Amino acid sequence: MLLVDPGVYIGAAADLNDTQALADANITHILSVDSVDPAPLTPAGDDVFRRKWVCVSDEATSDLLSHMNDCNLFLQEAVDGGGAVIVHCQAGRSRSATVVTAYLMRRHKLGFSEAYHRLKTVKQDVQVNSGFEEQLCLYEAMGCEVDFSSPLYKQYRLSKIAEKYPELQHVPRELFAVDPAHSSSSEVSYRCRKCRRTLFRDSSLLSHRVGEGAAAFGHKKFSNITGNVQCTSYFIEPVQWMESALLGVMDGQLLCPKCGSKLGSFRWCGDQCSCGRWVTPAFQLHRNRVDEIRKLNVQK
Repeated sequence: MLLVDPGVYIGAAADLNDTQALADANITHILSVDSVDPAPLTPAGDDVFRRKWVCVSDEATSDLLSHMNDCNLFLQEAVDGGGAVIVHCQAGRSRSATVVTAYLMRRHKLGFSEAYHRLKTVKQDVQVNSGFEEQLCLYEAMGCEVDFSSPLYKQYRLSKIAEKYPELQHVPRELFAVDPAHSSSSEVSYRCRKCRRTLFRDSSLLSHRVGEGAAAFGHKKFSNITGNVQCTSYFIEPVQWMESALLGVMDGQLLCPKCGSKLGSFRWCGDQCSCGRWVTPAFQLHRNRVDEIRKLNVQK
């Protein structure tokens, strides 16, 4: 068990057995980041610690990003209350290191690299896995606060689902945006060009960095793509009207739920935008099949 920041320790599961060391460090909170339910330190009902368990395996496909806000609040609660917290996983090298790095980033307004280096100067054997490192970089991009409505987070969440497809029995309902045809909003909306049915809103757009254009399609021997290729499709989060089309299949067409005209396609394993950027997973509607609708403020 090592002190990383005032009131914040990092350790391994075995450190919980040293009750004297916990007492000497004034530990009041224990954050367990492990796939195994931590055993109680004392008989039931006598535990003097505030406990939090985040059930996560040390695998690159595991999701720790979604828990970072709650973990930070838990750590901050311990420090602000005048106590101390130990963050542990099994070995104290990857999962706990990820959570502590995220805390340092937010607490001291640090980038991932600087915060991780600070942790390594205290505990040299920490080694977060590649998936957690990507999540910490995304955490930095979001300003060290996980915004669940952010396009960055939505794309990340979808990519985690895609990694498990097609083994998943169903897609979590919360991943589907509300069908805009059944709700009102002042947002910019997008309608089927043929029948005018509203398909999605501006908040469902998932932007991506523009790719390399024609150079990205060099692997296609017979490609006649030249020049600066632009994005000819909208990439969006799944919307409720798509649900029946997505279940149990890896790819397929996206048809207008009202008139049945082809709007685009989806591929859980990802697809290449016309700009050359690869997007995973890909739910794309062709721009020439939909119209953008903006409400005008008319002054009387």
